[in-house]
Amino acid sequence: MTAVRPRLLQALSVFSTGLLAGAFGYGAANLVPTFNTVPIEMRLDFHTALMTMNGITVQGAMAVSALGSFALAVAERGRARVLAGAAGLLVVSSFLITRFGNVPINGRIKQWAATVPPAGHEEVLRRWELFNNARTLTAAVAFGLLVLLALRPHRRPAVASAPQQAGRESLPPRGLPLPDSGADHRGGDGGRRDSEGFGIEDEWRAVTPLP
Repeated sequence: MTAVRPRLLQALSVFSTGLLAGAFGYGAANLVPTFNTVPIEMRLDFHTALMTMNGITVQGAMAVSALGSFALAVAERGRARVLAGAAGLLVVSSFLITRFGNVPINGRIKQWAATVPPAGHEEVLRRWELFNNARTLTAAVAFGLLVLLALRPHRRPAVASAPQQAGRESLPPRGLPLPDSGADHRGGDGGRRDSEGFGIEDEWRAVTPLP
C-alpha cells in the first residue's frame, strides 16, 4: 500500500494539472486570437459567458491539482519531493494570478457588456491577456515538472528468490566444517553421500560461489 499511494497521487496530480494547463493553453492559443477578430460587443458577451463557466471548472481543476501535488510531495522523498512541491507552488501561482489579475478585469468586462465599453478599454483587455499568458505559463511548467517526475525510473531493491534464499540460510558459513552426526559414516572420499551418490560437501561447493 505504501508504494501504491504515491502512484495514485502522481496520477491524480498529472491528470488534473494537465487539464488545467490544457484549458489555459487552448484559451491563449485559440480563444484570445478569436476575441481580437470579432466585434467588441460580441467579444464582451462571449467573454462574460465563458468566464462564468470557467469560474467552476477552472477553479476546481486548480484546487485538485494543487492538493494532489502537495500530497504527492509529502508522500515522496528527495528530488521527487522537490519536483512535486514546486509543481504545487506553480499551480498556486496560477490561482493567485487568476484571482487578483483576471477576475477583477472579468468584473469590469461584465459591466461593459451590459452598457458601453469606455475609452481605453483596449489597454484593460491587453492586461487581461498578459495575466492569462502568465497563468498559462505557470500551469504548463507545473505540468512539465509532474511529467518529468512520472518518467523518472523507480529503483527497486533486488530480492533473492525463496528457494535460493532458503538454500543459502541452510548452509554453514565458509571456513567452518560441515556438521556431522555419529550415525553418519564418511565414505572413502571423506564426505557423506546421499542415495544418488552426491556428497553434501559437493553440493555445498556447487551452490557456494568461489571468492
